[in-house]
Order: sequence, then C-alpha cells, then structure tokens
Amino acid sequence: MASRSQPRRAKGTVGHPYSALNLRLALAAFGLVICVVLGVLALRADLLVLAVLLGILAVVAVVDLVVIQRRRAARRREEPPGTKHSLFE
Repeated sequence: MASRSQPRRAKGTVGHPYSALNLRLALAAFGLVICVVLGVLALRADLLVLAVLLGILAVVAVVDLVVIQRRRAARRREEPPGTKHSLFE
C-alpha cells in the first residue's frame, strides 16, 4: 500500500521526506499570524483591497496548515512510536 503522507510521484520516502514538514508548519503559522495582523491594520486604515488580499493569503495559510497536519499525522502512523523529528525534518 502506498504512503499517504506524501503526494504521488514525490521524490522522497517516509524515512527521507522531500519536504521539512515541521519547518513548513512553523512558516505557515507565522504567515497566518502576519497576514491576519496586517489585514486588520489595513482594514483600520481603509485599505480594503490590501485587506482582502491579505485575507486570501490567510486562508491559503490555513489550508496549508491543514495539509501539513494531515501529512504529519500520516507520517506518525507509519513510523515506530517515540520517533522524534527536528524542525528541519
């Protein structure tokens, strides 16, 4: 059965992923916070177009967070219990 923690045709395995999921998680969370804060500030400054663009980016960050969490959960199911990953794995 194929691994579901990575997309098809990805160059990588569960043991050696092609993407640093923990780092992606941290960057997506940072992007979400920044987009929300700047979006609120843009709304207060009556910059509606900028606020909408930042809102769209915030939604993209939320979707990315969900995808990353699903891949991390799949990786956890496939690995032995107690396996730890650094920020860059």
